[in-house]
Amino acid sequence: MTQPYVKQTIENEVAYIEFFHPAHNSLPGDLLAELADTITAAGKNDDIKVLVLKSGGERTFCAGASFKELININDEATGKVFFSGFANVINAMRKCPKFIIGRIQGKTVGGGVGLASATDYCMASKFAAIKLSELNIGIGPFVVGPAIERKMGLSAMSQIAIDANTFYPADWAKEKGLFTQVYESTAELDAAVKATAEHLCTYNPEAMVEMKKVFWSGTDDWDDLLAERAAISGRLVLSEFTKEKLKGFK
Repeated sequence: MTQPYVKQTIENEVAYIEFFHPAHNSLPGDLLAELADTITAAGKNDDIKVLVLKSGGERTFCAGASFKELININDEATGKVFFSGFANVINAMRKCPKFIIGRIQGKTVGGGVGLASATDYCMASKFAAIKLSELNIGIGPFVVGPAIERKMGLSAMSQIAIDANTFYPADWAKEKGLFTQVYESTAELDAAVKATAEHLCTYNPEAMVEMKKVFWSGTDDWDDLLAERAAISGRLVLSEFTKEKLKGFK
């Protein structure tokens, strides 16, 4: 069984930040913390002009939060810390002064949709269907909601949040503004990501910093907002309803 990891490789001034977990690239707290730190450090590294966020494996970009950890939450404080994991990564992406390209090669659930939404330019394969399944277990996409709403609009976000059993195809996500392009294969996606990232490196870095500020204007309160949202999920995960639902995943 392959070990979980977060790794960064730099090629032609592009930092490729890749995460992996054998459980469908679900992200436990330690991997989320490492991911946030890696993004923050890349933002400060003068050898890097553009970031690419990607995951290992073929058909799943990210299955969201780690169910194994979720099942073991027994108090509100632990719950808030757990749900703050995705908040910290989204805020690291928001504050990073460089463009972040998303490379979404497969299915994406819950927190994974939040990560895709927090990239500045998101490219996908046709296998990259998305789903917000949180309501199924008695919580909601509270932490990732602001990122998804910012990218796709309240209407699309509320649709997939309510319809928690359905995978929406990549073309739908493109139509709603999450994906810029959808490619027929992972090979085509990778070629396009590389070309786009390396082309962006030819632009004025100062102009990109200023554009990034423009793109994310109005989100200065997200440190507090996402912490508040994490507290809501941390409380709901302790409800009898959710505890009962989670038993089915043990």
